[in-house]
Amino acid sequence: MHTHTKTSSFSKTLIFWYLQNKRDLPWRNTTNPYFIWLSEIILQQTRVNQGLEYYLRFIETFPSVKDLADADEEAVLKLWQGLGYYSRARNLHFSANYVMNELNGEFPTTYKELLKLRGVGDYTASAIASICNNESTAVVDGNVYRVLARYFGVKTPINFSKGIKEFKELAQKLIDKDEPGNYNQAIMEFGATQCKPQNPDCNNCPLNSGCFAFANNTVDSLPVKENKLKIKKRYFNYIVLIDTHNQTKISIRNKKGIWQGLYEFPLIETSSEIHPEELVQSEEFQSIVDQHNFKLSTFNQQSIVHKLSHQHLYTKFWVVNCKEKLNNAILWDDFENYPVPILIHNFVASFKDNV
Repeated sequence: MHTHTKTSSFSKTLIFWYLQNKRDLPWRNTTNPYFIWLSEIILQQTRVNQGLEYYLRFIETFPSVKDLADADEEAVLKLWQGLGYYSRARNLHFSANYVMNELNGEFPTTYKELLKLRGVGDYTASAIASICNNESTAVVDGNVYRVLARYFGVKTPINFSKGIKEFKELAQKLIDKDEPGNYNQAIMEFGATQCKPQNPDCNNCPLNSGCFAFANNTVDSLPVKENKLKIKKRYFNYIVLIDTHNQTKISIRNKKGIWQGLYEFPLIETSSEIHPEELVQSEEFQSIVDQHNFKLSTFNQQSIVHKLSHQHLYTKFWVVNCKEKLNNAILWDDFENYPVPILIHNFVASFKDNV
């Protein structure tokens, strides 16, 4: 079969499959670029079944880009809580303000203009421009890499610039010029529900007759990804202060890096797990607990391992019961008003249950 015929039948087959099999998702029933942008940012590092409830909450709380821009960042982070990769939420808020201030409230729909939004890269701009503006800009994400690598037998690693360029060019060649939005959604949906990472149902696949990986038994080894990043181990010791007035202390993380803009208990980071005696004698502990009368206990004997993409946090929560009243503290009952990392949220929920 000639490549041209193979590519054109590939896209037509995909769109036909999509129109019959697509999941009924709310952002598929709109061409409002603001709604589609919200859904794309939420789904960047989140599965559909988890992202759906967040999307519905966001469009209910912020029905327009103006509503999102007018909110304060803390409210946006609070609504985002539990989704992780919080820079996405900060970028959402920043971009909403950019649209209101620089673009007179008109949400962009062209690929070129969409790329100017913070947090929007090639993939998100291609998705929105093709759906809202009928632009022939092909999406390339994890799902697309997988479908293309398997079907066309592309062995170039996807996590190197050569692979990224090659897959983008191939994707661009394949896009259906008449229905770019449907085609882009079709290939993403196909990767998500049919050509899945593990155990795809190849026998019932509409593309199996032309699929390289199916013919050559290489479904499990494509796409190729090389030398994974080294995971960094970090040791977090949270000091959970409790005084006789049912108060505790929290502070905001202002530094760049994970959880910027979220709140947490006073934190002592160590190079390895630390013994209680060593902790209490450290200068950092003494500057946090500037009282003589306190009782220290460990909430969790075993570290809680919280896994992020490039780092694993080994976390212990040290509960410090203080006999004196804390200054600059908050009531435990007000805790839930603050946006916090899910690690802290889960601790507070189980701590309250155990008190």
